[in-house]
Amino acid sequence: MEKTNEINGHAGNHTECTIPAAEVDQVSNKNWQLTAQEKFANFFKRNLLVILTVSGVLVGVGIGMAVRNMNLTRAQMTYFAFPGEMLLRMLKMIILPLVVCSLISGAASLDTRSLGKLGGIAIAYFLVTTLIASSIAIALAFIIKPGVGAGALNTNSLRLTGTVTNSKEPVDSFLDLARNLFPANLVAAAFRSYATDYKTVTTGNATAGNLTYEKIPTGSEIDGMNILGLVLFAIVFGIALRKLGPEGEELIKLFNSFNEATMVLVSWIMWYVPIGIMFLVGSKIVEIEDVVLLITSLGKYIFASILGHLIHGGIVLPLIYFGFTRKNPFSFLSGLITPFTTAFATCSSSATLPSMIKCIEDNNGVDKRISRFILPIGATVNMDGAAIFQCIAAVFIAQLNNVELNAGQIFTILVTATASSVGAAGIPAGGIITIAIILEAIGLPTNDLSLMLAVDWIVDRTTTVVNVEGDALGAGILHHINQKEMKKQQTELETVRVEAVPNIKSEEETSPLVTHQNMGVMPFRKGDLESQESVL
Repeated sequence: MEKTNEINGHAGNHTECTIPAAEVDQVSNKNWQLTAQEKFANFFKRNLLVILTVSGVLVGVGIGMAVRNMNLTRAQMTYFAFPGEMLLRMLKMIILPLVVCSLISGAASLDTRSLGKLGGIAIAYFLVTTLIASSIAIALAFIIKPGVGAGALNTNSLRLTGTVTNSKEPVDSFLDLARNLFPANLVAAAFRSYATDYKTVTTGNATAGNLTYEKIPTGSEIDGMNILGLVLFAIVFGIALRKLGPEGEELIKLFNSFNEATMVLVSWIMWYVPIGIMFLVGSKIVEIEDVVLLITSLGKYIFASILGHLIHGGIVLPLIYFGFTRKNPFSFLSGLITPFTTAFATCSSSATLPSMIKCIEDNNGVDKRISRFILPIGATVNMDGAAIFQCIAAVFIAQLNNVELNAGQIFTILVTATASSVGAAGIPAGGIITIAIILEAIGLPTNDLSLMLAVDWIVDRTTTVVNVEGDALGAGILHHINQKEMKKQQTELETVRVEAVPNIKSEEETSPLVTHQNMGVMPFRKGDLESQESVL
């Protein structure tokens, strides 16, 4: 069978050219193959960073398992972990300019009404999701009972070397939270935060035998960025710049440019993430002495924590997102694989913030004003994964010490976990200290907290992933609400414009928005109808 094509010749003549059908099919197949290759190349190019990041985790696990058999010394382990340490240092370096500049430019770009509305929705979302997470955790802890049968555990059997600092009184912990919201020195807040310490004062007479000891709280500064104070200052400063009007425009442009330059630095750092993650994961596997003993001893606790994270991150949060937006939450989350992998490897919400902002804007199209305003706040105050981990840990320690929790203590755990997660540091093992606040609030001993340190390297990974997932879905919900409001305002504006169209039946019935031309005393002529009509 042959296919005939007519080709125009010179001077309008037509010549026939016959091409065998087999050759036509060959050409079409070749074109189809090229198209498939191009599609694969485009997909690979678009998702190269994601593929490299996930590969970094898998290769890191393999390297870690291989290096474990080499019996490295502590010094050699430090050298092995050096590339991963460099990644953490780069990410932490960029946090301060990113948080401050993004919040100032975000707050300055939103009008006061929108800022108040979006801020109110965000705070409500953070509180409700954290309460739901805490409730799920307590329910799972009572169902699975991770502490029952684990009474023989001790720190010596697990060969733990980590220590937990002495806990503070719950009231002092919340007062410190308020103090850190208003740092006395903004420069010092970039690397120090306020923390209550205690000193013991002796009063009375020793000879008379009436000595009394009183523990008095005193103020002290500890290492670590006061992210809460910087966040509040940046938001208020951005609002103040907007209130200035034209006078504040130049400074707003400066912070916008600073913010964009910071995002360029983030895009450069992101290409080092696969290498850093590979060594972070590998070095952590090398450091653990006896994984089997750890899993068998605290397996139920690990299982309960990870199950809580799976339920909250895989069911509850996506359902909330779907309820607000009526969109597929997993399509939204699929664009955030790189920040989730970074969260899994670094165990730090703050260190994940740069990659989260970049991916949520580039891959999911979230408005920059929304993402750069909400995500830094979420990384500071929204800790759903931490709330799950802390509540299960509190019930675990109660069961470990054969303490029956009453309804009042359970309610106290719920409220304290929700409130204290706001001030939890977005750093590895930052939630361990927060558990001490919960234990003090319900009257449980804190000397078993070192058991939490033993498994923190496992649980903290899923904790951080759930933390950043909650932030991302919250930004997606706020973006949807903001888009809906903008469409509504546009529709209202179009309606007003339609109503303002003049009625041509008579001059007296035209819209009050219409202005008439002054025609003087010229006599009316039939052809002047258009010139006498009103104009908008």
